[in-house]
Amino acid sequence: MKMKPKMIALALCAVVVAAGCQTISDTLLNMQRLQFKLDNVNNFQLAGVNLSNKTSVSDFSISDAVNLTRAFSNKNLPAQFIINVAAKNPNDGTNNSRQTNATLTGLDWRLFIDGKETVAGGLASAVAVPGNGQSTTVPLSVSLNLYEFFANEGYDRLLNLALALGGANGSASRITLDAQPTVSTQFGNLKYPGRIKIVDKEFH
Repeated sequence: MKMKPKMIALALCAVVVAAGCQTISDTLLNMQRLQFKLDNVNNFQLAGVNLSNKTSVSDFSISDAVNLTRAFSNKNLPAQFIINVAAKNPNDGTNNSRQTNATLTGLDWRLFIDGKETVAGGLASAVAVPGNGQSTTVPLSVSLNLYEFFANEGYDRLLNLALALGGANGSASRITLDAQPTVSTQFGNLKYPGRIKIVDKEFH
């Protein structure tokens, strides 16, 4: 039986829609395959004191100690630092994947230190994540008053916390980011349907 033009048109539309849905599905799959891991913390400043070359409280100079004790007494220990997140795009053309580059256009994050929720922020500018299997650094600027969240720890323990994060031997092991990435695609910016936990142990 000969198909009428209207039926042919409907059939073609169904094929186009199906192909479009598959393309969208593939795009969402690739987007969700982007992986993230906490890399390190650097440029840590506590009440104006640089911690990057200090390993313990004994490394603080007299002037450093004066500044820090005064800030603690004033209930204001401002900390500024950079959290470097490693982003990996595994869509490199191997293992039956299609080589696809991605651009991270947003990263809505909440910072947890020792399990305590502190401040929130976003991505300062878009970051390209090439599909070459290599990780790309995504720097996040953080500012917070450590006293506000950890005053009950006391002065010495609060300084040791800061050193554990941003000192010479510091790491991101006590940090967790609760985040929701947004990735640029051929369909526009697509936000991850849920939030993810970014930690320092492995890519997720």
